[in-house]
Amino acid sequence: MILVGGEALVDLVPAPGTVPDELGPLLPRPGGGPYNVAITVGRLGGPVRFLSRLSTDSFGDALLRRLELSNVDTAMVQRGPEPTTLAVAGIAADGSARYSFHVEGTADREVAHPGPLPTEIKIVSLGTLSLLLEPGASRYERLLREHDGLTVLDPNIRPAIVTDATVYRARFASWLPNVGLLKLSIEDAEWLAAEDAAGDVDQAVADWLGQGPRAVVLTRGGDGIVVRTADGVEVEVPTVPTAVVDTIGAGDTVHGALLYWLHRNGITTPKTLRTVDANAWRDALGFAARAASVTVSRAGAEPPYAAELARRS
Repeated sequence: MILVGGEALVDLVPAPGTVPDELGPLLPRPGGGPYNVAITVGRLGGPVRFLSRLSTDSFGDALLRRLELSNVDTAMVQRGPEPTTLAVAGIAADGSARYSFHVEGTADREVAHPGPLPTEIKIVSLGTLSLLLEPGASRYERLLREHDGLTVLDPNIRPAIVTDATVYRARFASWLPNVGLLKLSIEDAEWLAAEDAAGDVDQAVADWLGQGPRAVVLTRGGDGIVVRTADGVEVEVPTVPTAVVDTIGAGDTVHGALLYWLHRNGITTPKTLRTVDANAWRDALGFAARAASVTVSRAGAEPPYAAELARRS
């Protein structure tokens, strides 16, 4: 079983305006990095449970229903009266997204520590706002440090709400000894490397690999996906050509597809992660790239179901 912990929120995505140069309506779409990751794993057919706190408002009800419809176990989902986090998305001409967040007093920040994890939980996945916003961040961080199986981290940084970059980078470094697989975008890697590695991503990745992770996966938008491991393996795969509607949820789909692939292949500990060779990594990254190509071909974070992906193979 894979446990994905972190926020669920609603993305407000702009629709085209009816009058040139005027704002169009904002359409609510379920989202949040960890939420999208869990949805991806569930739709691909992997055993996945989601840990978060959802509001009892109408958005929270919709978020919960979508988890259930996507085959995600919701036994560890908490509920509360606080409002749902909102993220207002802006879509650029190339389909890339930027966000502003409305997070004050929202439900996901109030998540309670779940206590000892059930023995069937083999992989724990964490990241995004949930490791930034207190008091929930400290509770997820405790879970990260306690888990003795495979822990996968995607920091999925939102610089606009990082109040102290130096403090955040130090906290990120403190997580690395407990992380087996680090997955992040090239933009996040550049931001994290700006202080300690003077913006040199290659040096930063080498440094991170020396601090705990067995592998680092970098998503690079149209330039594909690359993995580097502590044992010197380096593999890259290209993106799968597709007509891009927007990139919302693309990185989360890569993350979820990798989790699915790891679990399906019995890679559930840091020790077994070390056995993944170059050919296996090429298969894993190729699978993730195909999944992401489906997500970017439609509006919002809509990861593929297994049958959809099979038709594109």
